[in-house]
Formats: sequence, structure tokens, C-alpha cells
Amino acid sequence: QVQLLESGGGSAQPGGSLTLSCTASGDTSGLRMGWFRQAPGKEREAIADIGTAGGPTYAATAKGRFTISRDNAKNILNLQVNNLKLEDTATYYCAADPSSYRLWHGRPTFWGQGTQVTVSS
Repeated sequence: QVQLLESGGGSAQPGGSLTLSCTASGDTSGLRMGWFRQAPGKEREAIADIGTAGGPTYAATAKGRFTISRDNAKNILNLQVNNLKLEDTATYYCAADPSSYRLWHGRPTFWGQGTQVTVSS
């Protein structure tokens, strides 16, 4: 069983940067791990995922400002968000699944509880 715990959320200003972390417990080898977000009144959307050996994949809307990284030794997944925008306000979730397909289609086996990010001036 894998448990995921997000951290690093909070308040930020437009134009700033934020790094979210997801600490995993359990064996995540062989799992793709990714980030989702859900803004108020909107559906949850996938941002990016990454495999054990790297190879990040980004949603088209996430390319350029989002960077996903993974530290397998520490079992930590990170998401750096640069040039924050008001529309980045959302709850950010960490997720993991052996299948990239299931992850990108919003059906990963493992979910974190989420961390809130609020961007405001």
C-alpha cells in the first residue's frame, strides 16, 4: 500500500514561484507519479507525471511554467510552479499508478489528500 502526503501549499503572489512536495510511504518503484489540481468550480485536471527513471510528461497547458521532479531515494515527488497566475489557485493532488493511462485519465490507484494553493495580490 502506498500513501501520499502533499505539502508546500499556501498563499503566493502572482509572478512568484512555489514548490509542492509529495512524500510517499511504501514501494513506489514501478509507479508513475503525477500531479493534479482542482480549481473551485472546475473538474480535477492532470498537470504532469513522471516515471521511476524520469521521463516527465506535461499537459499542454502546463508546459513552460511547471516542472515535475522525483527523488526516488527519498520517495519524494516535487512540482515547481513558476510565474504564478491567479488561475493557479486550486487544490493540488499527488497521485500514483502503475499505468500512465489510468493516471492521465484520472483513475490512479493512489491519491494524496491535497494541498491548497492560493494565488492573490
